[in-house]
Amino acid sequence: MADSPHPSAFCWTADHMAALRPTPANTIPPFGSEACAPCLPGLDIWDMWPVENRDGYAHTFAQGWLWLALAAPVLPDPEDRHAIARIHLLLQTIDGSGWVDCGPAFPDGHTPGSREWSGSALYDAADRRVLCWFTAAGRRDEAKPSFEQRLFLTAGVLHWRGDAPAIEDWTQPEEAVAADGEIYLQVRGSEGGAGTIKAFRDPCYFQAPRSGEHFLFFTASKAASASSWNGVIGVAHSLAGPHGPWRLLAPVVDGDGLNNEMERPHMRYIGGQYYLFWSTQRKVFAADGPQGPTGLYGVVGSSPLGPFRPINGDTLVAGNPEEAPWQAYSWWVLGDGRVTSFADLPGIAPDAAPSDASGRRRAFGGSPAPWFTLRLEGDTSRIQVDSR
Repeated sequence: MADSPHPSAFCWTADHMAALRPTPANTIPPFGSEACAPCLPGLDIWDMWPVENRDGYAHTFAQGWLWLALAAPVLPDPEDRHAIARIHLLLQTIDGSGWVDCGPAFPDGHTPGSREWSGSALYDAADRRVLCWFTAAGRRDEAKPSFEQRLFLTAGVLHWRGDAPAIEDWTQPEEAVAADGEIYLQVRGSEGGAGTIKAFRDPCYFQAPRSGEHFLFFTASKAASASSWNGVIGVAHSLAGPHGPWRLLAPVVDGDGLNNEMERPHMRYIGGQYYLFWSTQRKVFAADGPQGPTGLYGVVGSSPLGPFRPINGDTLVAGNPEEAPWQAYSWWVLGDGRVTSFADLPGIAPDAAPSDASGRRRAFGGSPAPWFTLRLEGDTSRIQVDSR
């Protein structure tokens, strides 16, 4: 039976946050910088996503696993990294020796933005082709970085030269789907800052295993909203394939009035259920209501488009602990339930947030955080610490 192309929006409300209670099952254990992967020399990395098979599992190569990640040279203030972000290709070695930076994934000038933000990647082993959806932020050669966000798809061919990977012969980036200004706010953004800018970014591809239909989930802002906190998770639908054409649908999760940024949404099909996950930060919840911790949140349903139910009754899947509220961010759940993120400000207590550039530089992780695994059973989840 085909999955319905008509979303049933889950309304994410203050009631869910009011009901939220941190427990060992939904709280990430605290960790310090010594527990993180070593930093790559001269490079900060943050949002990461693997080169995946259609089933949501990271593709295993003889040399290890390939990842794409936002990266920037180490700057005096790590907050400035977003304005110069490039997508880098990383190799996670199969022998466990660590991570290797393979350089920018795209040639200089290939993408149409002034910088590159998050997306997702699909591997076709038959022709060694990597499809990469990404966010083009701003416009190439703009005088001042803007917050305009557009969703693009480009495809390249993976080559191995010994143990060194490279993706080459990228196709001309094509805009996958555009905000319509009626359902989704068109973000042209010349103003705003961290936590307050509006969204049309973070495209994540998903193919429904039962029907074969194709979906593209993304972070967006609700166009018809009177609230400053108007975050939604949007979706586009295609019957033809991962290249589209895509038809824009209504949001699947509506956080209007509660939250401004529901970042990096991604869907997994596990145990016969569809799990939709996203990341958010405490600082982007509405100021006049209950706020959840910085963490991974999610809903579950029997279709990629809902109707959805809150995981654990309140949507919190994995939150940073109260004693280290900024230790990690930008979680990504793999098809086997393993979860990765990046180390943000590990080991920093709530009352010790650095207030200047040099303090942020000393505290910033900028490397992969410790893994954990989600044990999912129906509408419930629990964290299991992973030693990998």
